[in-house]
Amino acid sequence: MNVMINFLKNLFNTGPAVNIEELLRNGAIIVDVRTEREFKAGHAKGSINIPLDKLTHDLSKLKKDKPVITCCASGMRSSTAKNILKRNGFSEVYNAGSWTSIRK
Repeated sequence: MNVMINFLKNLFNTGPAVNIEELLRNGAIIVDVRTEREFKAGHAKGSINIPLDKLTHDLSKLKKDKPVITCCASGMRSSTAKNILKRNGFSEVYNAGSWTSIRK
């Protein structure tokens, strides 16, 4: 059972649980990578919307020296976003999964 859970964590690149509130206190930004329409229907307070298909082009909107928390509807797109950010020099990136898990 644990092998399967670890496999899924690695697959979705979620890793260990993180304290979102602590990250936000330390200046983290929440990046919601859902579509603009999805974002307008509801989003985590304080998050910004950069759809996944525009993320590579909008990297300049983010600071590499600040923690970044990615979210989407289920965790799939935010996992991809995390990987994109890591490949582009962002060292502290966390995949929160669904935006509803960080909704205040």
